[in-house]
Amino acid sequence: MDTNTFMFEKMQPTKLFIKCAIPAALSMIFSGIYSIADGIFVGRCIGEDALAAVNLVMPLIMISFALAEMIAVGSSVQLAMLLGQKEKELANRTFSVCIKVILGISVIIGLIFFFLSKPILMLMGTEGMALQYGIEYIRVYAVFSPLIIVYFAADNYLRICGKQNYSMALNIVTSVLNIVLDFLLLVVWKQGVWAAAFTSCISMALGTVMALWPFFRNKLELKFVKGWISAKQFVKLVANGSSEFFANIASSIFSFILNIVLLSIGGATAVAAMSVVMYVESIASMMISGMSDSMQPAISYCHGAGLKKRVYALEKRVLVSAAVLSLTACLLLRYGGAWVVPFFVKSDETELLALSIHAMSLYALSYLVNWVDGCLSGYLTALGQAGRSFIASIMGTLVLPLVGLAVLVPPLGLAGVCLMPLFAGVLSAVLSLILVLTIKNKSV
Repeated sequence: MDTNTFMFEKMQPTKLFIKCAIPAALSMIFSGIYSIADGIFVGRCIGEDALAAVNLVMPLIMISFALAEMIAVGSSVQLAMLLGQKEKELANRTFSVCIKVILGISVIIGLIFFFLSKPILMLMGTEGMALQYGIEYIRVYAVFSPLIIVYFAADNYLRICGKQNYSMALNIVTSVLNIVLDFLLLVVWKQGVWAAAFTSCISMALGTVMALWPFFRNKLELKFVKGWISAKQFVKLVANGSSEFFANIASSIFSFILNIVLLSIGGATAVAAMSVVMYVESIASMMISGMSDSMQPAISYCHGAGLKKRVYALEKRVLVSAAVLSLTACLLLRYGGAWVVPFFVKSDETELLALSIHAMSLYALSYLVNWVDGCLSGYLTALGQAGRSFIASIMGTLVLPLVGLAVLVPPLGLAGVCLMPLFAGVLSAVLSLILVLTIKNKSV
């Protein structure tokens, strides 16, 4: 009996959840700490315009990562199911093809970002120093894109092979290295915004090498092999990963729109204030997302093996843990802003300080409900329910948030922006529950 067969089929559900989810949660904690440290270094060492610029270009960068994640998530579901069905040769070919495709996509994205960054940012309404900083930041990512985009896919494949602890160690090393380099380049050597991008890219490039190394050594269940897969199978895996892709694209599109709204409400200060909120809340949101994603290989494997009761048992543990984490995050964000925000803001930027604290206290309420649709959308993806997962994702990340902006911003201004996630979260939670419950009485 191989490692995956024992772990995914036989291990007690709570023990399996701990084995998969704890490393993922720890990985996300360190990634979140890096994100916060990056925001602190940029905000305190360079200033408000740089912080706003990073927030403006980040949706573009996330789109590039979303393309890799679409293929990685879609193929991960298929790979786990194929391994559950003992189709190892096809699983290896699928894995190898997906890595090649992701590398090809990353080269194209790098060229687009390098040569078209200025017109794209100007189209968003970016100007002045924020425009200059934004171009500087994204072009560094463009140069490194072939080495960093595959990093996010490799993490999925490591988890399929039962390498949760290796994946955790990899993410921790990458995050710590990033923080150390940020400190050296921004604090000690007083470099500009390009250095913040460079430290992220060089750390992820090292992470890519470390992530792919075990596969090149043929030490894991998935191996690099020659050959291709049918167009039908590739389209199927893309379709299954499309919900995550469109969720990321929709989230990026919404971020564009949100930044435009923030610029119209309060200029760069409003964008910077929301940037502070996003940096701080990233730890909790990444932990919940990482925990949910960590269970997808096990759920897909058990689904492929026909273990329906085990599928339900694993997802229940995901939901309960996400609820507890979210409630904790709500309380910390709601009442801890006055202590956290000053780390990101210079002491003389009093308007930004007050605005960020107020925004964080309102945004915190979204954690009462936002965990529901995130977990259930991932659950639908793990079951191969691409259509339902797509509906849940696109509604939760774009349609309902836009409705929330349209309803809340005119009467409430910036407060409406901060309360929008709560508004959208309630509606998307109800929708996700309906989508899941309507398949419960059918075959999972």
